[in-house]
Amino acid sequence: MSVWFVTGASRGFGSEIVRAALSRGHQVVATARDSSRIHDRIYDRIHDRFPGADDRLLPVDLDIVDEAQSHAAVARAVQTFGRIDVLVNNAGRGLLSAVEEASDAAARAVFDTNVFGTLNVQRAVLPVLRRQKSGHVINISSVGGFAGSPGWGIYSATKFAMEGFSEAMSAELEPLGIKVTIVEPGYFRTDFLDASSLHTETAQISDYSASSGAMRHNAVMVNHVQRGDPVKAAAAIVDIAESPRAPLRLQLGADCVERVEEKLATVRRELDTWRAVSVSTDHPDVGADVTRG
Repeated sequence: MSVWFVTGASRGFGSEIVRAALSRGHQVVATARDSSRIHDRIYDRIHDRFPGADDRLLPVDLDIVDEAQSHAAVARAVQTFGRIDVLVNNAGRGLLSAVEEASDAAARAVFDTNVFGTLNVQRAVLPVLRRQKSGHVINISSVGGFAGSPGWGIYSATKFAMEGFSEAMSAELEPLGIKVTIVEPGYFRTDFLDASSLHTETAQISDYSASSGAMRHNAVMVNHVQRGDPVKAAAAIVDIAESPRAPLRLQLGADCVERVEEKLATVRRELDTWRAVSVSTDHPDVGADVTRG
């Protein structure tokens, strides 16, 4: 039995991950800005299906942009269950607009949650994992954290940032017995495209109508008919946490796999095409026997 600490647990991926972990017999600290919603969406559904789950679920209020709340939530988790084994940084928000259309306030808000909020939680949890010399950090990114697309530029920037610090953190934590996994979902049938999770800028620039404007329309059309099944995704996430060979990156959804393959092929083509220019910029002293006085 492991102790899970899941942010953004009142809906979407978060609530499904909580249910999946509880169904496997794990203990779960499920956090949300209003943890009463966790009772509404999770507690009542697990009461009869999973014996003893009531005692294995601890809902806790947590707004991840508040660092003091993060430390308080972690302290309560350790006080209740004695440890934390798996941290799932799931809480986040979206922003749909062309990069130029995004206001400073909107851009900062999505960075505050997706980047600085995640860092707040990690700073609170990692001392626990380091003391244990064990644990697993699972950061929920997006296919947009690997391949950018029109309309999602600022949101993708937050997920690119998450992937950057997660890669570095993986190398930093591996010698301490702590694993890191970046999860990159494609389009899944959650409420992410609803106004409760996604902010769409009202200001629009007509020059972007064929790019980010088309994406605005597409987001409305695919909402709640996305290809991905969040129940299956949650099961896959619990699977990797239980695996001794968890990957650094896990793509979820056929659409995500397709986009990742496309980007890898594009990067390879450009690297091969421009290789001579790239390597020509080395200093002429490189490789030479240079005596430095």
